[in-house]
Amino acid sequence: MSKTATKSRPAPRSQARPAGTTRKAAAAPKGKALSTYITERFDEFSRSQKDVARYIVDHLDEAAFQTAEELARRANTSSSTVVRFSQALGFEGYPELQQAAIEEYRSREPGGDSTAPLFDFDHSEFEASLAADHANVEETVRNLTREQVEACVTALAGANRVMIVGLDQLAFFGSYLRHLLALLDIRAEVVASPRQDSITRLSRVDEDSLVIAFSAGRAHPIVVRAMKLAKHRGAQTMAITDATLSDIGQYSDLTLYYSSNGPSFTRSNTSLLAIVQALAHGVYARDKGAYKDRIRAFKLK
Repeated sequence: MSKTATKSRPAPRSQARPAGTTRKAAAAPKGKALSTYITERFDEFSRSQKDVARYIVDHLDEAAFQTAEELARRANTSSSTVVRFSQALGFEGYPELQQAAIEEYRSREPGGDSTAPLFDFDHSEFEASLAADHANVEETVRNLTREQVEACVTALAGANRVMIVGLDQLAFFGSYLRHLLALLDIRAEVVASPRQDSITRLSRVDEDSLVIAFSAGRAHPIVVRAMKLAKHRGAQTMAITDATLSDIGQYSDLTLYYSSNGPSFTRSNTSLLAIVQALAHGVYARDKGAYKDRIRAFKLK
C-alpha cells in the first residue's frame, strides 16, 4: 500500500522560520504518545471529534500518512472537524498532529516476522488490498486473548435467547452469524434495519438473553439503544467492534475487537468475517459429536 505523508503548511509570516531550517516533529502535549493522550481526553471531545479520535487511535498507521480530507472521509466527518480536533489537542493544526502520529508510528517496535511485506514494494492496488486484509487478521489475533474468546463462546453456547444487532453494512454479518448458529440449532433473531417491525424484536430482550452488537466506527443509534436496553433488563451483552473507544463499550460485558485498516473506499471486513466464523466454530468445537449428524445433513463437511 503506497503511503505519502502530507506536506506541512507554511508557518505564519510573523513566525516564519529562517531559510534552510525544517519543522521539528510535533509531540503530543505532556510528552505522551499521541494515541495515549487522545484516549485520556476522549470524553472531552464533541461527537464528531470522537469519530476522528476513534479512527486515529485504531488506525494510526493510516492517519500518519493521510491528508486531512482523507482522514475525514475515513472517519465519516469533515476536514474542518479534523482541524478543530487537532487544535483541541493543543496543536496549531492538522500537519502538527500528523507529525506526532508519524513519530508514534515510527517508534512502535515491529512484531516478529509480520514486518516482512506480503508483496513486493511495487505492488498493485489489488495486492495492496489483500496485504491490508492479511495484516488486519494478524493484528486482530494479537489483540485477542484466549480468555476473551472463551468467555464469548461460553456466553453464546449457554444463552437461552440470542439477539444480534447490526445495521447498514454490518447487517450482513449479523445475518451470517444467525445463519451459522442456525446450523448448530441455536435460534437467534436479528435487528438489521430501522424499520419498526425489526426494532420491535428488541422488546423480547430479558435477563436470559445475550445481545450481540456489531459496530464500525461510531455505532448506529439503534445499536446503542439496544445495548442500553439490554443492560437495563439485565441481559448479557457482547460487542464486536473495530473501535477501541467504541461508544457501546460501556454497555458491553464482553468485547471482541477487530482491525479494519484498508486502502479501499470502505473499511476492511476480513477480520470481522473471521471472528464471526470463529465464534460459530468455537460453539461447534465444544461438542462436535452432538453436532455431527446435523452438520452432515447440511452437507457442510
